[in-house]
Amino acid sequence: MNVKNRNPTPVDLEQRLSPHFTLGEMLRSGTAIQLNIDNMPGKNPSPFEPSYDDVIENLKALAVNVLEPLRQQVGRVIITSGYRCQQLNAAVGGVANSQHLRGEAADIHFTTPEIRDKYIRVLLKTNFDQIILEPVNQPVKRWIHVSYKRSGVNRHKFINHR
Repeated sequence: MNVKNRNPTPVDLEQRLSPHFTLGEMLRSGTAIQLNIDNMPGKNPSPFEPSYDDVIENLKALAVNVLEPLRQQVGRVIITSGYRCQQLNAAVGGVANSQHLRGEAADIHFTTPEIRDKYIRVLLKTNFDQIILEPVNQPVKRWIHVSYKRSGVNRHKFINHR
C-alpha cells in the first residue's frame, strides 16, 4: 500500500528496513488511527523534525542494528510504537525530545516477565543507545523502549523503572 506524503515519492509501507521489519510496521500507531493523526514523516515539517530521508535512514539503522538481532534470537517481536510525528508524540505523552520523533526509537511489546528478561538479555548485546524498562506493575505498560543513534556515540544506557 502506498500513501502520499510531502516527500515527492509515494511512501511504500511494505518497504523493508531489514529482513523482518517494514516501514509500515514502524509508522503504524493505534493512537494515530484513533485520533486521526497522519503519522507520516515530513507531513508536518517543523524546525525540530528531521527530513523524511533522515527518518527513514534512522529507522533502517534501528532495525538493522537492534531490532533485527532481537528478531533473529527470539522470533517474532511486536513493535507498538516506532516513528512518531510531533502531534502523535504529544498525544501519547511522549517527552519533547523523544527519539521516536527522529525514528531512532521503538517500543517492543512483551507479555510476561520471562519474555521481557529474554528480550533484554539479547538487546544488551547490541549497540543500543538506550533501553528503558517501563513499570510492569501496571497492566497497560508492557513494553521496552529501545533506541539507536546513527550518528554520534550510542550510550548503552539502561534505565529500569520497575
